[in-house]
Amino acid sequence: MHTEPRSGEVWFAELGMIEKSRPVLVLAYPREEDARALVIVAPLTSQIRGMRGEIELGHPRWLTKTSAVNIQGLASFDRRKLIRKMGLLNGVQMGQVKEGLRELLGL
Repeated sequence: MHTEPRSGEVWFAELGMIEKSRPVLVLAYPREEDARALVIVAPLTSQIRGMRGEIELGHPRWLTKTSAVNIQGLASFDRRKLIRKMGLLNGVQMGQVKEGLRELLGL
């Protein structure tokens, strides 16, 4: 069993007083050889507006509400802020996230 977060996993992030602590989708987790020990994430939100940049997830059993990944809210922070694994997106959902990121970023 792995202990480090992997892309596609949803973790609870303790972001402190400045930002709201929340579930986040891990997109990239640092390796030993990386210049910075930063995890790259997209926050989850239960305030779904049906706009570009939201990937709806429905109501997975490991979330308390119907939620979406907010790919416009990409963030990076110290990996130690990831507290506990909550769940894992399925292949279809991760495909939608990747496609949304390509469209959003013009890749």
